[in-house]
Amino acid sequence: MPIVVNLDVMMAKRKISAGDLAERIEITPANLSILKNNKAKAVRFSTLEALCEALDCQPGDLLAYTKEDQPE
Repeated sequence: MPIVVNLDVMMAKRKISAGDLAERIEITPANLSILKNNKAKAVRFSTLEALCEALDCQPGDLLAYTKEDQPE
């Protein structure tokens, strides 16, 4: 998938555990894990907003676009 979620990087920078972050943004640890492990197919803007507020960051700090490998 060309969109990469860098949630684990930001969590490490902010020194926050997955359990604490899930509690702060009021989602289940399982759903946070899906986001963190780049398994999510979509993310709600309300969740993205809560993540940015809790981690004091911008959406671009959490999401990155990478080109998929093109056959030569």
